[in-house]
Amino acid sequence: MAKASVYISVDIEADGPVPGPYSMISLGACVAGRHDGDVFTAVDPAGQTFYRELRPISDDFVPEALAVSGLDRAKLVAEGADPATAMAEFTAWVDEVRGRASAVFTAYPASFDWMFTYWYLIRFTGSSPFGHSRCLDMKTYFAARSGRPISGVAKGTMPKHLLSKRRHTHHALDDAIEQGEMFAKLMSM
Repeated sequence: MAKASVYISVDIEADGPVPGPYSMISLGACVAGRHDGDVFTAVDPAGQTFYRELRPISDDFVPEALAVSGLDRAKLVAEGADPATAMAEFTAWVDEVRGRASAVFTAYPASFDWMFTYWYLIRFTGSSPFGHSRCLDMKTYFAARSGRPISGVAKGTMPKHLLSKRRHTHHALDDAIEQGEMFAKLMSM
């Protein structure tokens, strides 16, 4: 029998293209669904959530990247959560919502969000509640299930019934919830 899994939809906002030289400035996550080893069950993604705005880890940033989130860098420097504290709190939240199940990171697309989240987890806590590879990219999942090439997949090319009715706001928690709804629909297609 397959091990039970809890799917965590994650979205991050960053002030540049890669972690280390640049910073993750916000992290949003929600429980998107549960798989008992046999059956996937969708849950209300707004029911169990996590959100933090983080203090930048360097002075470097790309103004255009920072502008996407609408967050104020000076305010983040002064009031943002310490990255080590935020990542420890995120790990504790993931451990709480997953219980005895495996936590699976999911995002659309996952590559950017996973890169920053995993780097921050390893850098600031030394481990990841997702292991080194429990990551599911929704874009790739849809491409494989629908028989489309990955280069031909975008939210605009997906059937409307698979998309969330929520707006994509570039607020990390809003977008994690939006993507959590989409994930549940993808799992039931």
